[in-house]
Amino acid sequence: MSKAAFFKKSGLWVLTALLAVFLVFPFYYMLVMSITPDADILSTNIRLIPRAVSFDNLFKALTQTMLVRQFLNTVLVAFGILILQTLTSLLAAYAFAFLNFTGKKVLFLIFLSTMMMPGETTIVANYLQVSSWHWLDTYQVLILPFAASALGIFLFRQHFLTVAQEIREAAMMDGCGESRFLWQIAAPLARPVAAAFGVTSFLSSWGMYMWPLLVTSKDEMRVVQVGINSLQDADSTLSLGLVLASIALITLPSLLVFLFGHKQLVEGMMSGAVKG
Repeated sequence: MSKAAFFKKSGLWVLTALLAVFLVFPFYYMLVMSITPDADILSTNIRLIPRAVSFDNLFKALTQTMLVRQFLNTVLVAFGILILQTLTSLLAAYAFAFLNFTGKKVLFLIFLSTMMMPGETTIVANYLQVSSWHWLDTYQVLILPFAASALGIFLFRQHFLTVAQEIREAAMMDGCGESRFLWQIAAPLARPVAAAFGVTSFLSSWGMYMWPLLVTSKDEMRVVQVGINSLQDADSTLSLGLVLASIALITLPSLLVFLFGHKQLVEGMMSGAVKG
């Protein structure tokens, strides 16, 4: 290896290490503060290693707040959205990839155009609609408005376009109907895309804040991201240690999903990406 190549490679490693530290440090500091006594948290001295370890705030978060109930709400909502989005995306993508019907291209472009619209543009109209249906403070108001995903439809369609049309035609000639071809041939081939989209859908659903804040008012129906705002003590002063402990607990699931699913995420996103 030449000297120039060595310095170039070393520079890239140093830059990568600095970037990793920059990204990981906030999570590390949050975990350290979650097990630090309240008196030390308010200290002006920043400690990367706690002088004393206390699990009082973690215990309070689990026993003296609605965190456990709101955590279960968030899990239910995230998996509900994941299942519905995967199912609807699979069905819609199959139709756009394999079936011929009037206005198919226009309808697909309309679906894609929704990806460029911020969710805030329709949040008021959606709120008025679900309010008229008396859905506020229910699970369906947290799940059903997100039952379809333009990104999911796009990813599955692009993958289905990589499946040779001759395979489908041969299956049809052998008596395989549309439903059987979808569930026994097309869907199994789309597992990498399903895994990647599942990770994306879960992380997006887990981090929802604005919509749950708007449509829920009861603590027992709120998700953890909204519930953290209510972590106040009797005299309405914010307990920083309790908040940090709660944030540490609710961050772990999303971190674990990303760590174990990032490979599938990359592979699935690349699957069929060059197919038009």
